[in-house]
Amino acid sequence: MADRLLKYLIQVGVVLAVVVALPYKLFELDRYFVPKELVLHAVALIIALFLLARRDTLSFDVADGLLAFFLLWSAASALFATNYWLAQRALGVSVSSAIVFWGARSIGDRGFYRPVLIAAAIAAVLAALFSLAQAYGLETEYFSTNRAPGGTFGNRNFVAHIAVIGLPSLVWCTVTARRSSGAILGSIGAALLAAALVLSRSRAAWLAVVACIVILFIPMLASRKYWAGGSVGRRFAGLVLAAAIGAMTALVLPNTLNWNSESPYLDTARGVIDYKKGSGRGRLAQYENSMRMSLANPVFGVGPGNWPVEYVKFAPSNDRSLGDDGMTSNPWPSSDWAAFISERGIVPTLALLAVFAVLFYRSLRKWNELANGDAVLAQLVLGGTILATMVVSAFDAVLLLGAPSFFVWSVLGATSGIRHEGRERKLSPRAWGFAAVGMILITAVSVARSAAQTVSMMTVGRGGMTAGWLNGAAWDPGSYRINLRVAELYSRRGRCATARSHARRAASLFPHASQPKRILNNCE
Repeated sequence: MADRLLKYLIQVGVVLAVVVALPYKLFELDRYFVPKELVLHAVALIIALFLLARRDTLSFDVADGLLAFFLLWSAASALFATNYWLAQRALGVSVSSAIVFWGARSIGDRGFYRPVLIAAAIAAVLAALFSLAQAYGLETEYFSTNRAPGGTFGNRNFVAHIAVIGLPSLVWCTVTARRSSGAILGSIGAALLAAALVLSRSRAAWLAVVACIVILFIPMLASRKYWAGGSVGRRFAGLVLAAAIGAMTALVLPNTLNWNSESPYLDTARGVIDYKKGSGRGRLAQYENSMRMSLANPVFGVGPGNWPVEYVKFAPSNDRSLGDDGMTSNPWPSSDWAAFISERGIVPTLALLAVFAVLFYRSLRKWNELANGDAVLAQLVLGGTILATMVVSAFDAVLLLGAPSFFVWSVLGATSGIRHEGRERKLSPRAWGFAAVGMILITAVSVARSAAQTVSMMTVGRGGMTAGWLNGAAWDPGSYRINLRVAELYSRRGRCATARSHARRAASLFPHASQPKRILNNCE
């Protein structure tokens, strides 16, 4: 019964994390991220309680130990952060994602990996469907016009990340479907994913598709002897054909996207590996500055989530990552790994890379020990998901965000749990007790924080009332944007006591930002 509840919980969570969003356009990023993080944390908290109840049957292997080490070091790093609110949020995403991984892994070795992969495939198709709906004219306040067609993610790149990471799961669900109708639906889903990937113009996602094809081509051929009957190859060919049709249809079918180029898709394809100009050159400069930040703080970094707080100290004034107000344009660098190294240090980043390396290595070995061909193909899903994640996370934020982290770690947990090596190792009752209390405490705080952030955005609404902003600051005191807005509103009215209070709070969150200092100077 516990396994079934965990299965349903992860399935519902994966889909909800893709679908949920808020309509408040003043919070252009957080209105997508915060509700998705709330889903992640709520599911992780319940999973943690389940794992605590069955602690006597749990064990761990090298991958689990490396992941736990990464979390412990990240927690220590958070103690040295400038902005504790950002540190808590970033640490919460990492901890909750790890809990989802362990929950999915605990049911994966009990034969429940199929429902998790089906949920991942459905979630990826839904993300693509919402993106296509926006591209072809659907207008709703839940979509953003910036970086369209972003659908329920508000950014076309994030949709592309989910699509390419979910592609291996969709392929597996199609070729191993119990009924022919399932294979047909999977092929339709592949057409939708291909169309969304084309319209996204995400170079990272396109590279991830190529990497998966090239690297997994030989393992795919080697797995043929484990296939039951000829349906796998036939269905795979049908899926590839459907994907090609979907991609070509997206290229020729008129849409509502306003590209600046006459040949936008060709230009994107040409610029996939161009780092001499444009965004590629900006990324290299950002990576260089982030590395200098890491070298200045090699042990614990600047703290989880604190890259935007400290980056301005290491970047020149003409850096493209900086705005006119001395703030970074985005709250993360254009790479998960640049963020992990600069925020948490080199050692935990290597530990996390080792987790992916260990899982990928295991996905390609000892297939003869598995129960059937479906399990063998699920190991290719594990390898493909890792490859796709590594490529897109090298160029964009993926594991830093709630929804894609939930997606990635649930798939990795379910597929790696099919054959969990080294499970004879047990945690001592004391060690397990400390670990369980720590995880439950962090996830509970994260649930409360995300819920308070959601209420704060609802309180502010569309920003028409000063009282709404003030109440929003009370619900979310760690929001730089809300505190700065309250300080600006009260400064204009000459109520400097309130303005100074919120300006000081904003300045404490981002000490290098210029706007809070300007308000404080005006209210002297």
